[in-house]
Amino acid sequence: MAKTKTDGKSRKPWWLLGLLIILISGACSAGVYFLLESRISSASQTGTEEAAPQEPATPIFVTIDPFTVNIQSDDYSQRLLYIGLSLKVLDDQTREALLTYMPQVRSRLLMLLSGQKAGDLVTPAGKQSLSQAILALFDKPFANAQKPLQVEDVLYTDFIVQ
Repeated sequence: MAKTKTDGKSRKPWWLLGLLIILISGACSAGVYFLLESRISSASQTGTEEAAPQEPATPIFVTIDPFTVNIQSDDYSQRLLYIGLSLKVLDDQTREALLTYMPQVRSRLLMLLSGQKAGDLVTPAGKQSLSQAILALFDKPFANAQKPLQVEDVLYTDFIVQ
């Protein structure tokens, strides 16, 4: 069978239409790929910036000179507690207030410590309980117009029960 010119012309538009559809779909696929790639890379950069650990703030400590306190014992004998403390505070205002009112701080600590029992202080739970009691001392202001003190932790630098 011989092909006529009309048969070839009728197939040519369909062939061009098919080629055009393939090119358009390839271009759309490439565009979607690049669009998603740019969003994924920007999201991963944002994620790494957020995941980067921030440098922790420098801790502020207020050192209280060690002192010796008479404490109670179960057998009414003479017992002593030699204790040195450092207080971890959250801001410079609290540090300045503690340094300004240090005689009152030491007095409150002396009153609290003199009421402790020697048997309780030698256990880790007793030391933890004492830390909580010391933190509670700073809930009461030293002056009338004083802002609340931001004392975060009590650290023992010296601790001897004798």
